[in-house]
Amino acid sequence: QVQLVESGGGLVQPGGSLRLSCVASALIFSRYRMSWYRQAPGKERELVATISGGGGGTNYADSMKGRFTISRDNAKNTVYLQMNSLKPEDTAVYYCNAMAIKDNYWGQGTQVTVSS
Repeated sequence: QVQLVESGGGLVQPGGSLRLSCVASALIFSRYRMSWYRQAPGKERELVATISGGGGGTNYADSMKGRFTISRDNAKNTVYLQMNSLKPEDTAVYYCNAMAIKDNYWGQGTQVTVSS
């Protein structure tokens, strides 16, 4: 059974940093495009960043460019999201997603709260 387990969320002050991790199991990790999404209260889930299976291609939502960095370690079946210069509007549940041609898997999410 495929599992995606996120970790690294928490409470951080504005301007601070967090690194989220997502460990995948029971799938051939390198075959999956990995993404981070987020959902704030009362809002729709939105794409944060995507990374290709080999790690050579990345894309970011405009509001995250320059502040967030997505990376992956295929040897560890793990995708990361480094978040810097965090703002209160970054407060949300962050979800890991694994997508291939016929598969689409989600993690349970990790809460990120940016507040002073």
